[in-house]
Amino acid sequence: MKKILIIEDEPYIREGTALLLEDQGFNPITAEDGSIGIQMAFLHKPDLIICDVMMPNVDGYGVINKLRQDPETAHIPFIFLTAKIDRTSTRMGMNLGADDYLTKPFTLDELLSAVNARITKQEQLKRHSEEKLENLRKNIIYSLPHELMTPLNGILGPIELLEQMYDSFSKEEALEMITMIRKSGDRLHRLVQNYLLYAQLDLVSANTSAINGMRDCTTSEGISTIEYAAQHIAQSFERTEDFHFKGIEGNLVFQIDQEHLYKIITELTDNAFKFSNPHSKVQITCTQKGLYCWIEVTDRGRGMSKNAVETIGAYMQFERRIFEQQGTGFGLIIAKRLVELHGGELIIESEPNVLTNVRFSLPISGVA
Repeated sequence: MKKILIIEDEPYIREGTALLLEDQGFNPITAEDGSIGIQMAFLHKPDLIICDVMMPNVDGYGVINKLRQDPETAHIPFIFLTAKIDRTSTRMGMNLGADDYLTKPFTLDELLSAVNARITKQEQLKRHSEEKLENLRKNIIYSLPHELMTPLNGILGPIELLEQMYDSFSKEEALEMITMIRKSGDRLHRLVQNYLLYAQLDLVSANTSAINGMRDCTTSEGISTIEYAAQHIAQSFERTEDFHFKGIEGNLVFQIDQEHLYKIITELTDNAFKFSNPHSKVQITCTQKGLYCWIEVTDRGRGMSKNAVETIGAYMQFERRIFEQQGTGFGLIIAKRLVELHGGELIIESEPNVLTNVRFSLPISGVA
């Protein structure tokens, strides 16, 4: 039985609405003002809230603003009750996260239509979320063990050989094996770091104050950070001659901390080099457009199918049945999540075996 919280200071409207909903098989809970309504919402976690706009103590806008700030109540569908609807109040309510409006007086059909529409939509969103979670579980089961075992084998195998045959290796052969161990160790370290960062960003995405805190950070040397990060990746692939950079005069102040900006660039550039052949061009271009800087990372390598781009997600590897690919897809999804949490947008355009262009925007606040 779906619980519906009715917040209304007029007793006959509050109790009348509750009776109508109870007759239709719902479980109504009532509150006579906004302050009590907020307490009831946190206590009962209703499936839907119907709330009057004009009330003493805390009005409807105050109620929804408070509930939308808490992760446990932010997702609850919210219908406003109002004596009249004008564009200003509608826009204000929608900006705060209202899902619908009911104008008083309303009929039973109007009430049920609004209630059922919001509950149905919420159930669809819940099913979609559960499907995504199930896909994530499956991808973790199939992908993560392989991704952990591959670098572990790259560490344990050479170590075992060194232990058993250390006196038969030349200095050069030993150094080569140590280099192999180091590369596998770096890969494992990066995988664990990305896993922890992904989990952290998942928590941050449900916390408005944490998101605002991230967006308050700035990087005064944004363009030089981008170039340095990409150059570092090019060097690690021994492809500095393939790397081309087009920056902007001056140094823009980005609304993102330097560590996160560096992470975005290294992940996208790493993918560009990883999935393109030596002697093919990898280019980064920076362009200022109003209060945003757009950064494009372009390579002429393997590319991705349209379906792969549309289903991008953590633990999801592109064309795994065709290519034996290192990496869990973490890098791209982490870059996308970081960009979006900082108020930007990330767009992928790709044509298999031709090119991949990943362009993203980040807000800027001026020139350093």
